[in-house]
Amino acid sequence: MRKELDLSAVLVMLVLCLVWGLQQTAIKAIAEQVDPLLQIGWRSLLAAGLLYGLARWRGIRCLGRDQTLVPGLLAGSLFAMEFLCMAVGLNYTSAAHMVVFIYTAPLFAACGLHWLVPGERLSLRQWLGVVLAGIGVVCAFLIGQPSGGASWQGDLIGLVGGACWGATTVLIRRSALAEAPPLRTLFYQLGVTGVVLLVLALPLGKRLNLAGLDSLAWSSLAFQVFIVAGISLLGWFVLLSRYRAAPLGVLTLLTPLFGVLMGVWLLGETLGAGFLVGAALVLCGLLIVSYPSRSRTAPR
Repeated sequence: MRKELDLSAVLVMLVLCLVWGLQQTAIKAIAEQVDPLLQIGWRSLLAAGLLYGLARWRGIRCLGRDQTLVPGLLAGSLFAMEFLCMAVGLNYTSAAHMVVFIYTAPLFAACGLHWLVPGERLSLRQWLGVVLAGIGVVCAFLIGQPSGGASWQGDLIGLVGGACWGATTVLIRRSALAEAPPLRTLFYQLGVTGVVLLVLALPLGKRLNLAGLDSLAWSSLAFQVFIVAGISLLGWFVLLSRYRAAPLGVLTLLTPLFGVLMGVWLLGETLGAGFLVGAALVLCGLLIVSYPSRSRTAPR
């Protein structure tokens, strides 16, 4: 039986949310030196290699011709689409905007699970949360565009990325991946994402010039590979193995808040009042949708 959250778990989750919220800022900060498509592609591929080594050490098969192969490749393709949207969208909008729209994923996942997975139907309270978050998205689109940097095109691409992430969650729950080791599912996601994005980069003429990178670029790439895609994901799986999943999921909603703060602080991004109102409504709606109902049993 998994435990309720204690102070140690909460502190670790705060650090993880800070790391995840910082990743869009890290990508945007060196976008002029390394295209976001290459950053995410190489990060995913290298992290998949690290994950493969860990899985072998723990005796877990990452690949096999079983019922997880096809849904694993599909989940990886959706994951790749999400990060493709992030890579392309960051060329048009701010890191602060991107993290909010990407993290609309739980809304899409909740709606998909409501219709497709028995036992995952939304309550009236949760539907109100969906409506509230939807109003927030509309506010962010219609009155949340600042004069410098962000654009509705990039925001829309980020929203599509959130939908792809949500669809990935539904696919995992509806397929054999639901019973597969989490490391195998994550390997499919990272491996397919790395291959797809790097292949797409070739006809676009994207090249990684290692000799031309400065210390900021190297630091950002190291942070993304070892901290974001490596240590933070391992830490997340350790927490999931010891604590209840539902409260952990609620705490992850701090990620877009950290992402907005990091974009403003480190990149000097400006945010319009309309976007701040819309983002607040989105976060409140996500909290209402994600907060577990008392009637539900604890995840095992």
